[in-house]
Amino acid sequence: MQISRSKILLTGASGGLGQAIARDLSRRGAALTLTGRNTAQLESLGAEIGAEVIVADLAKTADLKRLIKAGTNADILICNAGTGGDYTLGEETAQHIDQMMTVNLGAPMQMATAFAQHKLETGTSGHIVFVGSLSGLAASPNTRLYNATKFGLRGFALSLRQDLEGTAVGASIVEPGFIRDAGMFAASDLDVPGFVRTKAPEDVAAGVVSAIERDRGEVFVAPIELRLSATLASVAPALSARVMRMAGASDITAKNSHPS
Repeated sequence: MQISRSKILLTGASGGLGQAIARDLSRRGAALTLTGRNTAQLESLGAEIGAEVIVADLAKTADLKRLIKAGTNADILICNAGTGGDYTLGEETAQHIDQMMTVNLGAPMQMATAFAQHKLETGTSGHIVFVGSLSGLAASPNTRLYNATKFGLRGFALSLRQDLEGTAVGASIVEPGFIRDAGMFAASDLDVPGFVRTKAPEDVAAGVVSAIERDRGEVFVAPIELRLSATLASVAPALSARVMRMAGASDITAKNSHPS
């Protein structure tokens, strides 16, 4: 699908990855509507690239309804918003579980469903992009909810793509690995081994562009070794878990657990 002159609704635009995606799409001639919770960052970015701004929290029902309605006016929907930072198992709460399930999985599912239904009813073309994670293929310790929501998002995206086959509406999922300078990995300050390579926020933006323009079902934004390890984890989870234990993954990810 063509990006130039397309109307695009982008969630999670106030975060680092969202900003990189927004700037890239703006340079390609898209008319953007940016959504997120950080008013100051949204307004600054909106002024910079000439985009409309909608301050909204996906965890709030009224805000989600506003964004679903706004999505019907877009040609392209990019579900980028997400939250991470699992609580420790002993300190987990029902409220936190509900919040992560809503923001990371429920909200993008609702937005994408309404968007696709509108496009099919009106006979117009469109494209949906979900920003997932390699955590949607490979489980790791201390990231139960993040893994669960990203596994679910990947399953939904790939199934939705099959449901839309033969229509003028496409669906893609972009799967980043460790992204430096922005996003949840950068914010968590995880101390990963030095041999683990990272990608830049601009690489994620390029992945989103590729998904839209080439109608790709799944786009990985990660070095080949991380893609291979994620694939191994998806087909041999027990072996992957042993490898992670040997690498001290539990100690590394525990640093990103938040107390209640």
